[in-house]
Amino acid sequence: MALFPFCKTPSGPVRATRLQLVLYCFLLSLIIYFLQGRKAAVRVAKPHPLFHFLEADKPQETSVVTNVKQAAPQIPQETPWGAPLVWGDSRNSAWRRAKFAQRGVRTGLLSLVVGTYARFIRRFLSSAETYFLSGQMVTYYILTDNPRCLDPAMELGPGRELQVVQVAELPGWDKLAYRRMSLLVEAIRNHIGREVEYLYCADIDQEFVAPVGEEILGDLVATLHPELYGMPRNAFPYEVEETSSACVEEDEGDYYYTSELYGGLVSQVFKLAKVCSLLILQDQAKGVMARGLEESYLNRYLIDHRPTCVLSPEYSCWDSALTADVPMQRLISLGRQCEASDMQMKERYRC
Repeated sequence: MALFPFCKTPSGPVRATRLQLVLYCFLLSLIIYFLQGRKAAVRVAKPHPLFHFLEADKPQETSVVTNVKQAAPQIPQETPWGAPLVWGDSRNSAWRRAKFAQRGVRTGLLSLVVGTYARFIRRFLSSAETYFLSGQMVTYYILTDNPRCLDPAMELGPGRELQVVQVAELPGWDKLAYRRMSLLVEAIRNHIGREVEYLYCADIDQEFVAPVGEEILGDLVATLHPELYGMPRNAFPYEVEETSSACVEEDEGDYYYTSELYGGLVSQVFKLAKVCSLLILQDQAKGVMARGLEESYLNRYLIDHRPTCVLSPEYSCWDSALTADVPMQRLISLGRQCEASDMQMKERYRC
C-alpha cells in the first residue's frame, strides 16, 4: 500500500473516492495493454542486421535443408493409369525383384538377326549372360536367315540355353518391317509359347551394360523412347496419316514407346504381335506404310492396350543431344550410337 499513499483507510488524511479507484484501475489497464502491444511489435519487427551476421555463423542448418531437397528428385514411379514406371535402383524395383526371385520362371529373349547385323550377335548374347535376369532361367531365341552366324556355339551359364530358329532369307530392314511381327507370331505359335512364361523382344544391335533384373517382368511391358521421354505430346512421331491403321488422333497417347525392347507374358506378346501384323497387312494392301515402320503399329496397340509395366529410358539408351538424363544406362543401342557418334565415340563403343 506504500506505493499508493492515496489509498489509505477512511481514518487517514486522504480518502479516495470510488470513482477515483475506477479511473486509476482503468489507467493501469491501459498501461499494461500498451506494454504488451510493444512486446508483440518487437517480436514481429525486422531483425537487426546484427542478427544476420550472427546467423552466418550457423551454416549447418541451411546446408542440411538444401541437401535434403537435392536428395529427393521428382522421378515418377507410376504412369497416369497406375502402372509401375520402372527405375532399376528404386525401392519398388527391389520389391519386384524379391517377389519374382521367390518363384522360378523361364523367360525368353528373342532377336531377329539378318544380313550384316550378325556382327552384333555375340556381343549381345555375351552381355545378356552377364546382366540379363542373372540367376534366372533364360532361353535365347535367334531368328535368322543364316544359322551359321552362331558357329562356333557360345558357352552359356547354368539355366541358360540358345535356340536358333531359321527363317527364309529376308531383304533389307525397310522391307523387313512388313515381316517382323508376323515372324514373331509364327515363332510363338510354333513352339515358343509352350516353352517360356515371359518373352522379351530386343533388337540385336544392343548391349546390356548394367543389371536388368526381375523388375522388368509384367503382363505387358513397354519401354519409353529415350529421346522423347519428358517431351510434350505434340513432339511424339505418331502416325498421322488417316489412311494408315496406325493413325493416332491428337487427343490420344500418353507416351511414345521404342520398339527396341518390349515384352511380357508370352500370351500377351502373341496378342500384340498378331494385331500389329494384321494392321501392317491392311496397310500393305492399301500401299501404305506408317512413318515409324513397326514402331508406329506398336504404339497404336499400346494406346489401345495400355501396358501394365513401363520401363524407364534406362532400358533403352544411347548418347545424343536429345536423350533424357537417367540415373543409369542399362541397355544401349549400338546401332544408333554408332550412327550418331564421332570417331572417338565409335572407338569407345567398338562400332
